[in-house]
Amino acid sequence: MGILVVGSVAFDSVQTPFGRADEALGGSATYFSTSASFFTDVRLVAVVGEDFPDEHIDGLKGRGIDVEGLKKAPGKTFRWKGRYDYDLNQAHTLETHLNVFSSFDPHLPEAYKDTPYVFLANIDPGLQLKVLDQVKKPKFVACDTMNFWIEGKPDALRKLLKRVDLFVINEGEARQLANEASLVRAARKIQKDGPRILIIKRGEYGSVMFSGGSYFCAPAYPLEEVFDPTGAGDTFAGGVMGYLANTGDAVEANLRKAIIFGSVMASFNVEAFSLERLNALRLEEIRARYSEFKRLTHFDDL
Repeated sequence: MGILVVGSVAFDSVQTPFGRADEALGGSATYFSTSASFFTDVRLVAVVGEDFPDEHIDGLKGRGIDVEGLKKAPGKTFRWKGRYDYDLNQAHTLETHLNVFSSFDPHLPEAYKDTPYVFLANIDPGLQLKVLDQVKKPKFVACDTMNFWIEGKPDALRKLLKRVDLFVINEGEARQLANEASLVRAARKIQKDGPRILIIKRGEYGSVMFSGGSYFCAPAYPLEEVFDPTGAGDTFAGGVMGYLANTGDAVEANLRKAIIFGSVMASFNVEAFSLERLNALRLEEIRARYSEFKRLTHFDDL
C-alpha cells in the first residue's frame, strides 16, 4: 500500500564538529519519502522554487517516488542553515528563509486522494487539516509537529490530533504540549486529544511508543561515528510508515517492528551529510542492521 507525504523540500547548509555541507538537499518530505521508498510506493506533495535543479527531481524519481505533487513556484526554494555542537541532539538555527514555502498551499493531484496511508510532515496544522479534507477515507493517518506550532496554533493542532491515528513528536515537545514534566503522564494526556498511537522521539536515546495500554521502548542503534543528525526524525518516520504501509496492518506487533525499522533508517541517515548515506543504502544493509537490533535488545526469561 502506498503513502502520501506532505511537507517541505529544502536546501540545508549544515555545520557539525565533523564537517559541513552547503546547499544540500533536505526538507522533511525529502527525508521521509527517501526512507519510506525502501518499503513502499510514495507520493510527494511539496513546493520548490525556480532554482530547484532537475537533477534532484530526477533523483527522487529514481527512487520510485511519485513527484506529480511537487510543484515549482516563482521564487527561491526554502533554505535552512544550522549548526550542531558536540551535543548532536540540539540544532542551532542560524538562518531560515522560507521563500516559496511561506505561501505553500497543498492541493492534491486527483490520483493522490485515495492513497491509503498519509503522513503529514511538520507544517502549519491548518494546512495539515486542509490535506485531510482532500483525501478519501485513508486507512491510516500520521502527523508530526514542532514547538513553533504548539506555541502558535495550539487549537488547530488539537483539532488535527482528533483526526490522526499516529502522532510523532520529540521528547521536549511532548512535555511542552502536555505541560507535564513526566513523559508518561505527558503521553497519556496527549492521547486524550485523539491519537491512539503516540511515538516520542528521544534522539540518541531511541524512542518510546504508547499504544492503548501498552508501552514499548526502543534504543537508538549505537554508532561510533555520527556526522549529521539533520533529517533523522523524518527518516525515522519514513521507516515507520513505510513498513506499516508495506504490511497493510497497524497491529501491535507490526508497530513494534516498524519502530525498529525507523530506528534502523535513522541510524544510516546520520552516518553522512544530507541524503548521501540513504542514496547509497541497500536493502541487505537494512535487513542486517534490523537483525543486529534484535540481537542487541534480546534477553531471556527468568
